[in-house]
Amino acid sequence: MMLRLFHRLSRERRGATLPEFAIVLVPFLTLVMGSLDIGYQGYLRATVTGALEKAARKATVGDRTRAQIVTMIDNEVRAVLPVNSRTDPNAVVVTPQSYFNFSAVGGGERITGDTAPVGTYNSTDCYEDRNGNGRYDATGGGGDNLGTADDIVYYTVSVDVPRLFPIWRVIGWSNDVTATAKTLIRNQPFGAQQVVIRCS
Repeated sequence: MMLRLFHRLSRERRGATLPEFAIVLVPFLTLVMGSLDIGYQGYLRATVTGALEKAARKATVGDRTRAQIVTMIDNEVRAVLPVNSRTDPNAVVVTPQSYFNFSAVGGGERITGDTAPVGTYNSTDCYEDRNGNGRYDATGGGGDNLGTADDIVYYTVSVDVPRLFPIWRVIGWSNDVTATAKTLIRNQPFGAQQVVIRCS
């Protein structure tokens, strides 16, 4: 009797849809949420890059301040952020750094009067004080500014937001998404390059 019941149940197909649906549902939702999350990351990176390049082009003519450029990028990027990230002051970080020419990008302020030991800065050397802080900076070039006429400006925008879906828990990703955009652009020759030489 029991054997006949098991045999009948093994051939029964009605009601099998629900367990099959439950088995397929979890991987399907994981795939959909993961795809939407990756798509949003691509959209966020494209928006950050577009906002950065648009603002950088406007800054090259010299009629904008650093604060205006940062605000322009910030406003455009925050419009596509999730609602809870729009008010986070640390969600969008804009860093422009100015350099005298392309070969100086990534290096320190240029030494103009090099005394022994040659090749490294020491207290008797003369240098271009690009950021006007009165001291030699070995890294970071011209400092956090838009530079002057004909300067090279290296812009970096970094956006840090939480993921749209809790998919990161299932897949093992981090909870935050970071989108970074960088561009290097030369200011228009709207005047003479301003160089302040200091000798310590």
